Amino acid sequence: MRELIFLTLANNLPRLKISDKIRFRLLRLAGMKINGRCMILSPLRISPIGGAKNIDIRRGAFINMDVRFGVPDGQVIIGKNALIGARVSFETVSHPTNYTPGKMRTRTTGSIVVEDDVWIGAGAIIIQGVTIHRGAIVAAGSVVTKDVEANTIVGGVPAKFIKNVEVNDSN
Repeated sequence: MRELIFLTLANNLPRLKISDKIRFRLLRLAGMKINGRCMILSPLRISPIGGAKNIDIRRGAFINMDVRFGVPDGQVIIGKNALIGARVSFETVSHPTNYTPGKMRTRTTGSIVVEDDVWIGAGAIIIQGVTIHRGAIVAAGSVVTKDVEANTIVGGVPAKFIKNVEVNDSN
């Protein structure tokens, strides 16, 4: 019940700068693990209710509007300074392709890890068991079914390597 109340409050704050500065605190009260200041716009979708405890967001992360977390079992960990575009979907549950006629398919679960400094473009779908390594970029609309190497750009359905990210090491 606590999650439902605080998630509803966070999702219904008006679009004001002050709301953006306090929304993450309400989401923390809803049960999400939020480690430091971050920017989370609303609405945010968590399925099922009770899944907020499976979401861990680190300091400096930015999560745009309409992001969905399908987290009945697996965790979603968002690293420091990660940028998550609008309508990104994190799905920790899937179903195998084999089945027994007349019976519901079984389900498989796995966590999703988004390491520090990752950028995920709008509308991307990240499925169970995937790790997106530090500094990687996922193009908008991509479906990520496999791990993404550090400092690479991937895109497409399913997401494939496009090129390496240029890393500027100067401070």
